Amino acid sequence: MFGIGFGELVVIAFLAVLVFGPDRLPDLARQAGRMLRTVRQFANNARDELRSELGPEFSDLELRDLDPRVIVRKHIAEAMAEEDDDEPRRRRRPGQRPLGPGERPPYDVDAT
Repeated sequence: MFGIGFGELVVIAFLAVLVFGPDRLPDLARQAGRMLRTVRQFANNARDELRSELGPEFSDLELRDLDPRVIVRKHIAEAMAEEDDDEPRRRRRPGQRPLGPGERPPYDVDAT
């Protein structure tokens, strides 16, 4: 849970009791719960509205799919998969042939 262990959680709870007092703490927890519920409801409404506006082909759209990092990873993975598929069918120029075992590639002294 957010990288917080049990010990840190106990310290945070103890500090909350000291700062806010035991009388106000339940009310603050209730307000925090309401706020989280409202934020979750806003996010769900935004997702549902986006799905309805985009149409039926995007009915399985999730908001995390719109993260630029996810989009870039997805396109890179697709490009790498296409490259792997094209590997056996490399294009050769006319007149080229693969080198035989032990055969050295041609070397042009004038080109260097």
